[in-house]
Amino acid sequence: MFMPALQTVLKLVYPSRCLICGGLVETDFGLCGPCWRDTPFISGLVCDCCGVPLIGDSEDAEFCDDCLTTPPAWSQGRAGLVYKDNGRKLVLMLKHGDRHDIALPAAVWMARQIRPLLRENMVAVPIPLHFRRHFKRRYNQSALLSRALSRELGIDHAPDALERLRHTASLEGKTREQRYTTLSDVLRVRPSRVAAIAGRPVLIVDDVLTSGATLCAATEACLAAGASEVCVSVLARVAKEA
Repeated sequence: MFMPALQTVLKLVYPSRCLICGGLVETDFGLCGPCWRDTPFISGLVCDCCGVPLIGDSEDAEFCDDCLTTPPAWSQGRAGLVYKDNGRKLVLMLKHGDRHDIALPAAVWMARQIRPLLRENMVAVPIPLHFRRHFKRRYNQSALLSRALSRELGIDHAPDALERLRHTASLEGKTREQRYTTLSDVLRVRPSRVAAIAGRPVLIVDDVLTSGATLCAATEACLAAGASEVCVSVLARVAKEA
């Protein structure tokens, strides 16, 4: 009796707000009607490798031109949102705005896409930050997402499995080739965490998939440590304008 009454009081004092605009909503960690309408959720046919939306309604696995031309290192991947409009806004709020509250609903959106790809004994692993960037930002947005996603999916979580061996400059504005060169041999599985990866399928989690360079580097590190397979899940996927 006490807890429901307390929750009612808290709702009156601190009503639920839209994650984006701050307007009143009925549930915690939700979006209001207009913001939901303007958020580019991914649904329907997608590339089986990178999760980018495709035109059509095929029931067979389909692939985008980029993945057909240069297949990524991982097996399959999915994204919750397209990285534009409110999708981009949510990512930036989580990444640079200290909005940890976005991770919980984001995990629900990501889980809807990735759940059909789950493997038995899969473990979620976030893309790590270098300690200098982690110290400056104070948190790793990918780790927030992977923790929430692992709970949503009911799978194991290894938040410290991967580490960055050196600091790298921001990838923003770099070409695909420059991104891959910059991230060459930057990531590895911590020697103390190899046992958490070896022989198991791994789900690598990140906030945004652009060229795939970071996720490829992480995939190669996990496979080198003995992972049986790697899939990826991201909050948002950068997509070329039609």
